[in-house]
Amino acid sequence: MENIDIISEMNRSLLLSVVIPMKNEEVNIASLFQRLFPVLHGLDISFEVICIDDGSTDKTLNTLLTQQKKHPELIVLTFSRNFGQHAAVMAGFEQARGRWVITMDADLQNPPEEIPKLVAAFREGYDLVGTYREGRRDPIFRRVASDMVNWMTRKISGVYLKDFGCMLRGYTSDIAKQLARQKEYRIFIPALATLYAKNPVEIPVSHAPRTGGVSNYSFLKLFSLQLDLMTSLSLSPLRLLFLLGFFIAFLGISFGVLLLILRIILGPSWAVGGVFTLFAILFILIGGQFIAFGLLGEYIGRVFQEVRGHPTYIIKDTFKISPDVEPPDNADEGTSITKGSPAGMHQSKRSHT
Repeated sequence: MENIDIISEMNRSLLLSVVIPMKNEEVNIASLFQRLFPVLHGLDISFEVICIDDGSTDKTLNTLLTQQKKHPELIVLTFSRNFGQHAAVMAGFEQARGRWVITMDADLQNPPEEIPKLVAAFREGYDLVGTYREGRRDPIFRRVASDMVNWMTRKISGVYLKDFGCMLRGYTSDIAKQLARQKEYRIFIPALATLYAKNPVEIPVSHAPRTGGVSNYSFLKLFSLQLDLMTSLSLSPLRLLFLLGFFIAFLGISFGVLLLILRIILGPSWAVGGVFTLFAILFILIGGQFIAFGLLGEYIGRVFQEVRGHPTYIIKDTFKISPDVEPPDNADEGTSITKGSPAGMHQSKRSHT
């Protein structure tokens, strides 16, 4: 009972949780922590850093466990396989114990030195701190694609943020836990968080080029993200599909009437019997049908995922070191040190959905 009281008191006193999803970020971890932890210590508040290894195939996990010996505030979660950045953030939200929760990328495009700006916003009473990137250092393709996604997101969701794609964002614990409890398949976190916020704000932050490795967002993943966005926030694509189908059908009927009139007036020879025109109309209609099937498939696929009830993610291992326990020099990398056991140390392994 005494141990439970101690842990509860520690949870209440923890002020900040930093959540960092990672996939194949081995080359960036050392540089990230060299900059991140001095910034956090400089804030002079209690904090924890939660890193989620999202099915990495390089030495990301080993590097994190090595760094954990230097930074006892570090908590490492490992997934049983790759579940995606969304699932990693959700796992971090559920694990987070801080009153404030900040998410960021591991590639240092979100400079850790910007975190005090978010903490200052929390101190001013804001419960949701969004950010937008000033002077973006991405290739032109990424910038153009991001502008298009932001524009479409504002139109579809009705949420008017400057930058939906910046990972450096802040949430109060209440909002983070509400998001973690959502069972919807692939929710769009920045937009959904605004539903729970009473006093949101969006502030500018700097942006830097990627220091190493390659981006995990290919063109196909960006396209998939946009489909998730459209199908999770609005029914407008289905309504637009109805209007598009009605418009194409109206054009087809009108064009058919025109062809009939011209055929009567000019005869069949003027358009080679109308064969090519009919083929063109057929292709237009087939294209419209495929668009319809694709959008309907997205919605049906989301319903299918919900009905199946498969877990959004599965945590394979959790590695913790209690702040008041020093790790032994010869500790195995698979050892997790936590509070509550008589010897002060045990390995924590669990699955979570």
